[in-house]
Amino acid sequence: MPTVEPEAATAHIDDSDVPADKGYRQPEVDVDALRTLLDGRYREVRDLVRANLAEHAQILVDEEQMTTADFRERVKDVVVMMAGTGQTGMGFPEAYGGGGDIGASVAAFGTLAFGDLSVLVKVGVQFGLFGGAILQLGTKHHHDAHLADLVAGRTMGCFAMTESGHGSNVQALGTVATYDAAAQEFVITTPDEPSRKDYIGNAAAHAELAVVFAQLEVDGEGHGVHAFVVPIREDGRVLDGVRIEDCGPKMGLNGVDNGRLWFDGVRVPRSALLNQFAEVTPEGRYLSPIDNPNKRFFTMLGTLVQGRVCVGGAGINAAKVALTIATRYAVRRRQFEAVSPDEEQVLLDYGMHQRRLLPLVARTYALHFAQEVVAGQLHDVFSGPGAGEEGSDEHARRVLESRAAGTKALGTWHATRTIQECREACGGAGYLSENRFAALKADTDVFTTFEGDNHVLLQLVAKGLLTDYAGEFEDMDQLGMARFVAGLAVETVVERTAVHKLVQSVRDLLPGGDRWDQEAGLLDPNYQLAMLRFREEHMIGGVARRLKRGIDQGMNPGAVFSRVQDHVIAAARAHTERLVLEAFVLKAAELPDGDLKVALNLLCDLHALTTIEADRAWYMEHGRLSSTRSKAISREINALCRKVRPLAVDLVDAFGVPEEMLRSAELLGWPIGSDD
Repeated sequence: MPTVEPEAATAHIDDSDVPADKGYRQPEVDVDALRTLLDGRYREVRDLVRANLAEHAQILVDEEQMTTADFRERVKDVVVMMAGTGQTGMGFPEAYGGGGDIGASVAAFGTLAFGDLSVLVKVGVQFGLFGGAILQLGTKHHHDAHLADLVAGRTMGCFAMTESGHGSNVQALGTVATYDAAAQEFVITTPDEPSRKDYIGNAAAHAELAVVFAQLEVDGEGHGVHAFVVPIREDGRVLDGVRIEDCGPKMGLNGVDNGRLWFDGVRVPRSALLNQFAEVTPEGRYLSPIDNPNKRFFTMLGTLVQGRVCVGGAGINAAKVALTIATRYAVRRRQFEAVSPDEEQVLLDYGMHQRRLLPLVARTYALHFAQEVVAGQLHDVFSGPGAGEEGSDEHARRVLESRAAGTKALGTWHATRTIQECREACGGAGYLSENRFAALKADTDVFTTFEGDNHVLLQLVAKGLLTDYAGEFEDMDQLGMARFVAGLAVETVVERTAVHKLVQSVRDLLPGGDRWDQEAGLLDPNYQLAMLRFREEHMIGGVARRLKRGIDQGMNPGAVFSRVQDHVIAAARAHTERLVLEAFVLKAAELPDGDLKVALNLLCDLHALTTIEADRAWYMEHGRLSSTRSKAISREINALCRKVRPLAVDLVDAFGVPEEMLRSAELLGWPIGSDD
């Protein structure tokens, strides 16, 4: 068997068809400086989490060796311990033991993804979903009653939204909360099996309280979905009227106790309604500052966007773990005498291995900076000046919801793809549990469907694009969107989107006039952005034309939407890809001249060109990429991979994954804790 040896120098690989880049000098990466850049304003927060992860590294072994029941208790204990350090409560008000900083909370949560992901998800359920619902949907009464205890981990809770028969269609939930004016109580009922709460984290073993989403009925009139605080256990005993069932073994995350909930006439006081957006008076009058029920519903859900932002960040950080392991392995593992009869070649010196891993490193950096943007927007919307005040910028909230949805979709799909590629790149060694890929694959797989199925989320992105977050936004389901778009001229739809103006301005910066796509340099960021913006604008226009044509022909709006749904998803994905590249280009441009900027520009170019290459069939179909230029892009990507190759280990080390979280001692060639 080939042996694992210390990192080798890059072997010379002849590539006579690619001209040498005269004047290019390989940059040196200052790992600490790059890590500081990646950690941003929250480096101390991230380092606190890293230290706690290292301290409890044994949990990675416990996950393999303990029974499910014992591991659930172990995970709970670690979560409660972390609550004592303050790292899980950073987004809550200081008055209740929190840190008062939503941005810090997002940074801390994302960093947890370097460790055991059952811990991450249980933290997300307890503090993000359960705690976030009470914070954002409740008022001072609920905050005083619950926040201090849940922030400290003294009260465990769950977030009971999803139902077996309704899934992502939250407006159609079946659970009912009927107001009994005589008793001044709400009666919570599960009317049928499709309305049972399902997949609810913390429900099967640990939660004492549940935030239950149910259809509110007052005096025979329905008022839509509202949230209620409902006790489900006391001293470990399931309360009368509540039925709980364990969901059983899962593909992963078996340290999280997912369960199903039924309610049989469970009574809770009138104060159990989380009344930030609606109130029921003692005598049974329904009051809300938001008259439109759809707007009220979307406003309520919009306050819970933090969970979506956090899941996207967690997926991106899980990909960093996989890439750190696979890249380090690739500079130690040798295979075949490719360029020397006396020595086998290091894996990462093979062009195909570079092609497999290095574009994924580049995309991870791009998504990291895109996630940084959306986290900053979240912080500004909920913690910035004027946040929470009447009349605060609703448009900014809608833009945030859309950007969070798109970034979450791309980030979690990236995690799934990256972890699989890295597992394969480590061969048989990657299949061993101690090398982390088994847990990473199993535990992140659900990220693509929880906090919103990715395809459903991209439909939300598309709705914002096609309607430009119009005043009617909240009233539009997908059929309403189809009717709205069909009522406008296609040119109006396109011109209302920001990308239309961006395309025009970028074209002015490029040579060649109408032939800008042939004349501009491949490494010109304006060319790269123009290509992504052109694709996005063309796809938005295509969706609008198809919707309009179908409805003008008298087709049912639902049938029209179903026929163009693939185009809707493609447009939303193209939009988000453009935002990701813009975030990377902007971050690199802000850096002072020097080696760090050179290194990031290499990665940015690699990410941009591989994004274009991945969709080159579309560009060629639409006349924006000739076969000659397409081949030139592929050659440039190969050249960029060779330039990034000597920097690869430094680039992944800058992610800052604690050594204890990598495990993989034999695979990486050193025992954990040694000086080697």
